[in-house]
Amino acid sequence: MTSALLTDLYELTMVQAARRAGTASRRCVFEVFTRSLPEGRRYGVLAGTGRVLDAIADFRFDDADLRYLRGAGVLDEDTLEHLARYRFSGDVHGYEEGELFFPSSPVLRVEGTFEDAVILETVVLSILNHDSGIASAGSRMITAARGRPCIEMGGRRVHEDAAIAAARAAYVVGFASTSNLAAGAHYRIPVAGTAAHSFTLLFDSEEEAFRAQLVSQGTGTTVLVDTYDVETAIRTAVDLAGPELGAVRLDSGDLAEQAGEVRRLLDSLGATTTRVTATGDLDEYRVEELASSPLDGYGIGTRLVTGGGHPAPGFVYKLVEREGADGQMHPVGKQSLDKATLGAGKRAFRMLVGDRAHAELVLPGEAEIAEFERELTAELLAAEANPDWSRTNLRPLQVPMILGGEPTDPLPRPEQVEKARQRHADSIRELDLPADDGPDGPIAIPTVTDGVEAARVLR
Repeated sequence: MTSALLTDLYELTMVQAARRAGTASRRCVFEVFTRSLPEGRRYGVLAGTGRVLDAIADFRFDDADLRYLRGAGVLDEDTLEHLARYRFSGDVHGYEEGELFFPSSPVLRVEGTFEDAVILETVVLSILNHDSGIASAGSRMITAARGRPCIEMGGRRVHEDAAIAAARAAYVVGFASTSNLAAGAHYRIPVAGTAAHSFTLLFDSEEEAFRAQLVSQGTGTTVLVDTYDVETAIRTAVDLAGPELGAVRLDSGDLAEQAGEVRRLLDSLGATTTRVTATGDLDEYRVEELASSPLDGYGIGTRLVTGGGHPAPGFVYKLVEREGADGQMHPVGKQSLDKATLGAGKRAFRMLVGDRAHAELVLPGEAEIAEFERELTAELLAAEANPDWSRTNLRPLQVPMILGGEPTDPLPRPEQVEKARQRHADSIRELDLPADDGPDGPIAIPTVTDGVEAARVLR
């Protein structure tokens, strides 16, 4: 299956109507952004960009697609012939995958003719909304874990393809590994997993089950100790494996209370290096509550991948600039209540003071950028009154991804994901959020869309 039918019908009917009206070849600029962050979110994380670029490269209507569309009886032959030849030939600029975003951040800009760009809307949004929703939640979980490793293990809770995408997004924001072998194969994400309750129940005794697991996987394995009685299981496991037992896993009950009891028991048995890990419907709030518990890692699944309490970012794909009858580009935007859009293609920068992010600067058009630069220069001349200004710089957020229909930096999938993982780690460091902050709070930095206001934001 190509990615071409991962779209909505009205995108093709719009192309048909525009072709008949003679406007389909007008140059256009579409932007992807969100109007707001979910309540309590301090930032969002962009994920799925690499998958979007793959989908655009594969966005072509094959014979089976065209037969289906012809049979639907909605499109005329001229439109079908156009779709048979379709290859995206425009430009795409955007935030690097793993980058943070805020309200109004133009995370992706698609430039091309109307008929080139409009039909990419649904596939772009479906990927970015899904993957960025996972990544935004996962990043909060990593922060709450305070350096303790997290394993993504939610594949059994979602569609099989979504499971791979979810594991990828989780790895981008810092998860150490995944239980999903397909994600490991596609993206070379480290995989992890040992045994479930069913393995223990298979045997006539817990001791037999542990012995079989240790023989097969070695003493460094992780044993699941809450099938029956936790204390008995731990004593049995340490007796069989010795103090070299890798880890024990708790999957139910009061994890905070049990973690302390388990740690003390392990230490008393000489297994001082045996790790204690926890699973069981964890999310960032639960992980935050467990911060003071003697746990060494978390397995997180359902609450990460199903969206439980984690809404999609609400990305939209809007036309912000188009060619007029005069051949010039004109800003356009909706003016409807609560859904107004700011016209013109925009440039985005992260305003930094030293190494710390201070604002998201989103400027519509070259005039606003020039005005900001004039104001910034004036402020820098007064740096003696505010020394921080001398350490101010702007980090451009948008990079070229496709030019003239060709990718600018094609990378193998594993390298693509590792690059996104590093970008996210660097961007989180720029926020410099207090280590003891809870998951919720005010938006980390303001979004500024006016050059004069931006130049004064540090006063």
